[in-house]
Amino acid sequence: MPTISRRQFIVSTAAFGGGMALGVVSADSADAAFLGPVPWGETDALPGAEFTPWISIGADDIVTVRVATPEIGNGAMTQTPMLVAEELACDWDKIRAEFAPTSRDYREDSVYSKNDPITDYFSGRSTNSERMKLMLQVGASARERLKAAAAIEWKVPVAEISAKDSVLTHTPTSRTLRYGEIAAKAAAVKLPVEPTPKPQSEWVLLGKASPAKLNIPQIVNGSMIYGMDVRLPGMVYAALRQSPVHCGKVKSFDAEKAKAMPGVLAVVTVDPDEPRGLPGKSGAPLGYDETHVRAAIAVIAEHYWQAGKALDAIQIEWDDGDGTQWKTTEQMVDACLAALERPADKVEKQTGDVGLIDKQDKIVEATYVTPFSDQAPMEPLNGTALVTADRLDVWHPAQQSKQAFWVAADESGMDPAKVYFHQTFVGGAFGRRIFGDDLRMVVAIAKKFPGRPVHTIWSREEQTRQGKYRPLVAAKLRSGLDKTGMPAVFIASQAAKGHFPVLADSPYALGCIPNVLVDARLLPFHVVTGSYRGPGYNSYAFMVETFIDECALAAGVDPLEYRLKLLANWPDPGWAKVLREVADKSGWGKSLPKGMGQGIAIANWGMNGKPEAGTTVGVVATVEVTKSGILNVQQLDAAFDCGRIVNRDAVLNLAQGGAIFGLNMALNEEVNVKDGRMVESNFDQYQILRTGDTPQVNIHFGGLSGHDRFSELGEPPVGPVGPAVGNAIFRAIGKRIRSTPIRKHDLTWA
Repeated sequence: MPTISRRQFIVSTAAFGGGMALGVVSADSADAAFLGPVPWGETDALPGAEFTPWISIGADDIVTVRVATPEIGNGAMTQTPMLVAEELACDWDKIRAEFAPTSRDYREDSVYSKNDPITDYFSGRSTNSERMKLMLQVGASARERLKAAAAIEWKVPVAEISAKDSVLTHTPTSRTLRYGEIAAKAAAVKLPVEPTPKPQSEWVLLGKASPAKLNIPQIVNGSMIYGMDVRLPGMVYAALRQSPVHCGKVKSFDAEKAKAMPGVLAVVTVDPDEPRGLPGKSGAPLGYDETHVRAAIAVIAEHYWQAGKALDAIQIEWDDGDGTQWKTTEQMVDACLAALERPADKVEKQTGDVGLIDKQDKIVEATYVTPFSDQAPMEPLNGTALVTADRLDVWHPAQQSKQAFWVAADESGMDPAKVYFHQTFVGGAFGRRIFGDDLRMVVAIAKKFPGRPVHTIWSREEQTRQGKYRPLVAAKLRSGLDKTGMPAVFIASQAAKGHFPVLADSPYALGCIPNVLVDARLLPFHVVTGSYRGPGYNSYAFMVETFIDECALAAGVDPLEYRLKLLANWPDPGWAKVLREVADKSGWGKSLPKGMGQGIAIANWGMNGKPEAGTTVGVVATVEVTKSGILNVQQLDAAFDCGRIVNRDAVLNLAQGGAIFGLNMALNEEVNVKDGRMVESNFDQYQILRTGDTPQVNIHFGGLSGHDRFSELGEPPVGPVGPAVGNAIFRAIGKRIRSTPIRKHDLTWA
């Protein structure tokens, strides 16, 4: 897709309802009309409504910002309006946000996504540099048009007019106009030159204020619409059951009893081999191979309870396929460990001469395993679709709305111009809702019952057993330590269903150690895997940071000092600053009784092989282990470097939540396999950290380097928590943790 620079923007304006709509758009779409989004329950687009993409200003001074990122609890629908407000100088109490419609994005030549190719409708990246530049420019351009309109109204030079809190003031005479009063006239203004946003040193909102999330009132009063809250005229419900062995198929079924039960309207099947797709029309940012539909039987009824009860009455015989070869989780782990001993399928990184390992003073070697883990969002998978002869409407809590739009079009086989995707709020995602395989199922069921909206809901049991899990990963790490105890050679071998290059994406492999080999072996597991709050990152952070601790022990050096020495020549000072900050604030090195210990770990998500990129997080865990083996994580201290921040409270929220997520992942999370089937089904089996077991989580801001980037905080805190806890356990009782979940380990000591 072509992109345009900030200085090439064309600003389009259109008056409506006594107000003004402003947007930064490309030349191709400056004059394009937009019909929609469609109000829920209606079947026709709004007539004659002509908008521009990004913001509107009403006669009542309300500023509406359209956000091309779903709100999944990450604050994206607050952060984006903050960017606009910084330049627009509007009253924060009069700003609101709404989802930017994917239907419009398609009709207007990718008007939202082409200007933001890095994230392209992906969740959470509200502070990447291109999006920040774009939204700051939107605010600045709107402000200057308002000032120009006021200057014309008062017949004064525009230089004499100031803008603040949604009020324009003529400084010499103290005359004022509200934004809404002049918005209609401002719509006709054309500036000879677009304004340049002010430098960061002049910001008054970003980095200075911490407004609460704009959607908190809706959360509190219950008016916020998640996917599960969608209610449409004539809506019916579907309960589904999929093959208990991933990638299995329906062999036969008897639904006669179910069809006769109260409220049942239809029993439908979904066959993964059915023809589907839009040849040559895909505009999805992610691969369709990740959205394949799985075999299923669904009952459609007037109420969900009726659909669920009828589903239980259906006798289904499944063709399990090849997945039953995997009898137990232990068998799959053994396959990973065995694969580590064979030649690699792929080399991720190779520098120097790793053959020098045999010439080093000491060799450290260890093998690590992390299990399948489920994202376990609070809101179960669900979605609503209405299929008619010439139109598809979808209401869905997608994590990636542009992907969802194209998956819906692809599954329906309908012209994308006739597809209307309505983004809802999302009750947790963590990577599960990215690719749209759930939406594909929603549309696959609804198209077999056209004419009425069909709300398909996964039961908690069905969702947990039909996941796109974090992969089961095994890795063998070896290092040759030189005479000073520092690693001269690092060899990392990994085995999993898929591979991620993040094991090679760390300072240790990018220059801190001269001789490096990172390779991968792929395994034919049937279990479907996917993104999980930092794909690959959380597993490899655990492995690498535990291994570095083992190297420090072999060298007889304090783990903190060892890391600082290892990173001494790394051209990103943020790593050392983070380590020193978290060590200082946690009281690292203090004397603790037997059975108590502190562990440290550091990792980065998003650096992509570059220093001063992504977000670096360091964690110190303080734990106590009783002689009977009961683990109590007393405290987590975390410091981070994302460069700079724009909303302190939002950063604090993300960092705390990420740390707790990472702790639960390390302590509890695991999905097992028995005879090809997934074992765990609900929260009584898939353990989640309870509030009473959550330790004190302290987030420290002194690690910020001030580098000119605003990197994300959603994924980064998750990685270093597990190894920090494991390293603390070793220092407390001398037992090394090389696999998770930690709850399965014998932690007794005498």
